[in-house]
Amino acid sequence: MRDKSVWSLLLPAAALLFAALACARADVPLEQAGAIGSGGLSTPSRLPGTAQDPTDAVITPSPSPPAVTATPTPDRPQPLVSPTFPPTATPLATQSSESLLYTTQPGDTLRALAVRFSVLPEEMRSADGTPLPVQGLIDPDLLLIIPRRLAVTGPAERLIPDSEFVFSPHAVDFSVAAFVEKRGGFLGEYQEYIGGRWRSGAEVVYMAARDNAVNPRLLLALLEYESGWVTDPRRPRGDDLNYPFGHMNERDKGLYRQLSWAANEMGNGYYGWRAGMVTELTFGDGSVVRLAPDLNAGTVALQYYFAQRLGPREWAEALGPEGFIAIYHDFFGDPWEYFHPLFEPGVTQPSMILPFLPGRVWSLTGGPHGAWEREAAWAALDLAPSTSVSGCEVSEDWAVAAAPGLVLRSGGGVVVLDLDGDGREQTGWVLIYLHVAEKGSVKAGEFVEQGDLIGHPSCEGGIATGSHIHLVRKYNGEWVLADGPLPFNLSGWVAKAGSRPYQGALVQGDQQVLACPCASSETLISR
Repeated sequence: MRDKSVWSLLLPAAALLFAALACARADVPLEQAGAIGSGGLSTPSRLPGTAQDPTDAVITPSPSPPAVTATPTPDRPQPLVSPTFPPTATPLATQSSESLLYTTQPGDTLRALAVRFSVLPEEMRSADGTPLPVQGLIDPDLLLIIPRRLAVTGPAERLIPDSEFVFSPHAVDFSVAAFVEKRGGFLGEYQEYIGGRWRSGAEVVYMAARDNAVNPRLLLALLEYESGWVTDPRRPRGDDLNYPFGHMNERDKGLYRQLSWAANEMGNGYYGWRAGMVTELTFGDGSVVRLAPDLNAGTVALQYYFAQRLGPREWAEALGPEGFIAIYHDFFGDPWEYFHPLFEPGVTQPSMILPFLPGRVWSLTGGPHGAWEREAAWAALDLAPSTSVSGCEVSEDWAVAAAPGLVLRSGGGVVVLDLDGDGREQTGWVLIYLHVAEKGSVKAGEFVEQGDLIGHPSCEGGIATGSHIHLVRKYNGEWVLADGPLPFNLSGWVAKAGSRPYQGALVQGDQQVLACPCASSETLISR
């Protein structure tokens, strides 16, 4: 229970930390990260390793992190504003009694479908009379009857399944190294200095896929489409070497950051579609296309990515049979052979507790915001221990296991818990902690019970101006939105998003803990 008199006594001790807390990925300046808080998981320059001097290495060193000017800390947390569904739909065609049939897909929700089809939730019904859940996921393969409201939309062909966008169970046994060697392109010669040692091109692709939760097959096909690196053995020159995706930004220099940038661009479409936030694409010339409402998130990811780079005609060509998908087919065959339903009927979050010791007072310093790179998937929360020491001093407090699991990775500020214990980060529920101090942290290979010590909050694993823990979930390889159909639930406190990343709250009954890096009693929480 939150006792305001207790918080008022504890608040002065916490003020120094909470007033200063702000962080972001090491390669994303705070003004780019969207708001104050944790901007994502650790930069590869933080990963452990031993330096080596390869013979005839192709060197593309990662640039130093840009200078950071912290966004001013707000004085008070923003009040939680409950999202409301638009009172009326916005039809693009004359209202009529005509209906269409739609078969639900894994990950569908009532609200997102209503937004995509430009109808109200109550206007949709199942063909067999099955009630549609107002909250949570709709079971897949359910036939819905929906009023037809949209007259003109973009292409409706589904290009790739969702399981080929995320690093899903069907990609677990795929060997990036073997594929790269077989294709004989420049990627096999490429090396990049990351985490204190040189990494091969295949290692860089795998790391980018793992860190950004994007399928390595998709990244390889996209890299080939953009640069030819996978099959062309010639060494690129100049900007073609440093920017294989043609995204000319100094902070995104080198293959790892180019891949991460592309993953984030696609993620904006993928998770925006999941949440019902993305329904149309705007091209550079100002023209707009309404997305076909029966697309899947993986296809929208590709449509969104190419729309940011191309005009309408080039966009249509890139998505056509002779465009990107032709390379994918040449490399890997039919992408639908890799289909794996990411959300089965009845999936729920395992029981999780607040990730700190009983009786300790922490603060919700960041509401739902980006999982890894920028703000593509609002899947993470930030929590910080109260302390009289400000800044990045490693906290003496402990972060604990929110759920039991096997420690898959530990180092570079990151601890990854595999909750199903099968040793695979791409299957089942996975819980990721960021900014865990190296000293005293749990080791890879250990099994922890709920409540066991994980490590100390710090600033390790990215740019941060205050020690805290960044917590994010994945399921079958997909980032799970913190305020989505499977919301973050920690000791009965449920995450609610704000109107901007890092805002929002944890809610339990009629109680609210508001998110803010400021020194405010409204942010304090204990278990």
